[in-house]
Amino acid sequence: MTDNNQTSYQADDQIIAQTSDHMANKPKKPLSISRTIEEMQTQFSRLHKLSRHQPINDWMTRSEQLDNLELLLSDNQELLTKAISADFGYRSESETQFAELFPSFTGISHAKKYGKKWMKPRRAAISALYMPATNEIQPQPLGVVGIMVPWNYPLFLAVGPMIDALAAGNRIMVKMSEAAPKFAQAFAEVVARYFSPDMVCVVLGEVDIAEEFSKLPFDHLLYTGSTAVGKKVMAAAAPNLTPVTLELGGKSPVIILDGANLEAAVNRVMMGKTLNAGQTCIAPDYVLVQRKHHQQFISLAKDWMNKHYPNISDNPDYSRIINTQQFKRVKGYLDQLGGEGVHQLTDVEPNIDSRLMPPIIISEPDSDSEVMQNEIFAPLLPLVHYDTLDDAIDYVNARPRPLALYVFGDNQNEIEQVRSHTVSGGMCINEVVLHVVQHDLPFGGVGHSGTGAYHGQAGFERLSHMKPIFIQSKVNGLNLLLPPYGGLFKKAMAIMLK
Repeated sequence: MTDNNQTSYQADDQIIAQTSDHMANKPKKPLSISRTIEEMQTQFSRLHKLSRHQPINDWMTRSEQLDNLELLLSDNQELLTKAISADFGYRSESETQFAELFPSFTGISHAKKYGKKWMKPRRAAISALYMPATNEIQPQPLGVVGIMVPWNYPLFLAVGPMIDALAAGNRIMVKMSEAAPKFAQAFAEVVARYFSPDMVCVVLGEVDIAEEFSKLPFDHLLYTGSTAVGKKVMAAAAPNLTPVTLELGGKSPVIILDGANLEAAVNRVMMGKTLNAGQTCIAPDYVLVQRKHHQQFISLAKDWMNKHYPNISDNPDYSRIINTQQFKRVKGYLDQLGGEGVHQLTDVEPNIDSRLMPPIIISEPDSDSEVMQNEIFAPLLPLVHYDTLDDAIDYVNARPRPLALYVFGDNQNEIEQVRSHTVSGGMCINEVVLHVVQHDLPFGGVGHSGTGAYHGQAGFERLSHMKPIFIQSKVNGLNLLLPPYGGLFKKAMAIMLK
């Protein structure tokens, strides 16, 4: 870390502190931010009562809330970006713009463009036996949606679910991650300025607050984070029969087909692995590639790093590991390997003081090593060899179903074989990560990588009650089927049962 960078970080902290002090001097709306269990429960009770007595069924109100969210982001880009960087010890401003602000703005625009159409009742098919009656599906707000935000992308993973919840006409409570406290505080304060406490409330606090948050009887609870914590959230929600959406991550594999353009594959895999220093739930976790390509892959990855992240220790585009605890976890994976199969891609060693973890390739680690058992969530990239495509597919299918799967190659038959013989939350062909920012694609996991999906219309419907409605015609023949059951009834049933 250079002196210039250190000065920059101190300046970031000063801006955040000054802004926080300035907002602290402003009168706050009641119940916008809670820091205790009692305040949180009071917030929830208020929102719950409002959701029952004042459901938000008009598009104008929903659109206004999306406008508020857009204005919040537009007015506070610098504040929020610097708060994230301060929590990480340093995170690239460009990465926050690309991976958090940009998809948030485009998600809002997408919802504003299509939300009015999504909320309209839609005609459903009806059997000829019941005509001239009709069927409809009417989307309705669920009520109060709880959102539990992780630390790795604390802006987008708060705003993304908020977009869907607001478009669906819900009121919202957001629990920010305790691992990103500066951003959590900044976000809570700007939310209090742009939203009525009748619409959006933010909860701050440690793990004990999060545990009680997940026990509240929300109409829907959306959690993003680890599989282990996801199980606890689901268990906490179960007594209230609260429906949950869990986005949990896992070990997302890359399959590089024989004959694929290896340079192009390395380019995309390294992009996905170095973004946010690998702290991305859908980052490539390990690569399945034929052994004959291992050395070329490593060589190409070194060239890629020299081109895209020269002088990595002082490079303003490369981010840090979020905290010392996470750094020690990742360093422990390397220590367990004892240097075996470890290939440095730069001339910089991991540094616990700056929390700089450079990208490192691990060639053919043991399957029972921690780096192959746990989600890595860091810029370590194992290479695992396979002999046949069936072997690669079997390797993926022998493990919990991943949040994402990536395949590189041009052989359409082999690509189709991977598509049809694997199950994953999402998939990219000749790309990584970018499926998460496609607002017309649902985003979610399957099995250990999560349950449920959101984004765009899928998120709108996930956070709505899609109420089925049968509308009987004034003129209908069902009275002919009422008792006493005589000959006409028997003739009608004979026809219907055929």
